[in-house]
Amino acid sequence: MYSVPRLLSDGTSGMSASDIHATKGQRRLAMLTAYDYPTALALDASGLDLILVGDSLGEVELGMASTREVSLAIMCHHLRAVHRGVSRTHLVGDLPHESYRTPAEALESARALVAAGAMSVKLEGALIPQVAAIIADGIPVMGHVGLLPQTHAERHRRGRTPEEAAQILADAQALDTAGCYAIVIEAVDSDLAARITACVTAPTIGIAAGRGTDGQVLVSTDLIGQLPEPPRFVTPKANVFALVIDAGREFAREVRGADSEALTRH
Repeated sequence: MYSVPRLLSDGTSGMSASDIHATKGQRRLAMLTAYDYPTALALDASGLDLILVGDSLGEVELGMASTREVSLAIMCHHLRAVHRGVSRTHLVGDLPHESYRTPAEALESARALVAAGAMSVKLEGALIPQVAAIIADGIPVMGHVGLLPQTHAERHRRGRTPEEAAQILADAQALDTAGCYAIVIEAVDSDLAARITACVTAPTIGIAAGRGTDGQVLVSTDLIGQLPEPPRFVTPKANVFALVIDAGREFAREVRGADSEALTRH
């Protein structure tokens, strides 16, 4: 049985939402996703500011066709696993599709994520009544503008027309005014992301939105090369997919060959 260092198993700490909000203009924020206990242990030791248990787990962890298939129960299951491995990093839980259609439903779902270990929750779009209801209950909220995977069927860049860009900016400002402690900007041109960043008091965290934001987020599965074809905007830092293939081949070779005895040694 594996032994977990005490520092990694004494409960979640990490920066508060207020601490994260206060980094605006001071330093950039680094956020990655995690969906399981081993990844959480490793990322918690890597010096990140935030770990997001995102609904992207439906596609990259569970092989689903869309994040829309992810339920609140699935999110809570993965949050509990990640929470067990996190003690030094702010842990964010994604509100999944159709779990925040009304303010009352949003609050109930947010409470469920917090009970599963989240320190704050994230939702997509400028749903200000939902944001207000959650914040009024004492739960910090991270906003999300630009490409909204739960809503937009087509995964292309947003804000290409002046009208759409103006709406995305207005949505970000509304979320900022409502009290979001940070705002994710996804798949917009870098100039629009920079404009949004300059117009809101909350730090912005970009993904496929250029370098003009206050921080960056990536899906850890893409960052470590866990799948054969990462998105074009990601430069993987490792090739875990190939490493697992090599390890599996080596194991099979040893089992079938003269080295099989070595596998059972203690």
